[in-house]
Amino acid sequence: MKDLLKDIHSLLLEKNYKISFAESCTGGLIQKLITDRSGSSSYFEGGLVVYSNRLKNDLLGVPIDILERYGAVSSECALAMVNGLFKLTQADICASVTGIAGPSGGSKDKPVGTVYFAFKFQDSRETYLRHFAGDRDIVRQSSAEFVLTKIKDFLTRG
Repeated sequence: MKDLLKDIHSLLLEKNYKISFAESCTGGLIQKLITDRSGSSSYFEGGLVVYSNRLKNDLLGVPIDILERYGAVSSECALAMVNGLFKLTQADICASVTGIAGPSGGSKDKPVGTVYFAFKFQDSRETYLRHFAGDRDIVRQSSAEFVLTKIKDFLTRG
């Protein structure tokens, strides 16, 4: 993870890109990892931790009908979160994560470890679904690592 963060730091500085995050189940872990590195203020625009549906709606503009129809743990919600985040921050790279870290909260359709991600890389948007096995810490850490890996992939290809 340390090398991944170092590479992201160097690439963001080199490309002069700004980055921001909207986190639910990771509770700010990604933002903590990014800001642990001195100099991150050059590229880290900011982020939000939005656990409740009310804040997803109020701060990020996630439509109530998406939350009611698909739920907060859905690709539709993750995409709406990343779109709202971009409206707020105008960052070159925006990422959102929403899921069920456990140990409670899971269901048959969305078991613990279900996590949705959305990314806005310049003009493109991508969504992903992953299922992580393990306890709460493992789900959150795996989710953070997935986001950071995708960001590095984008930075090295774009």
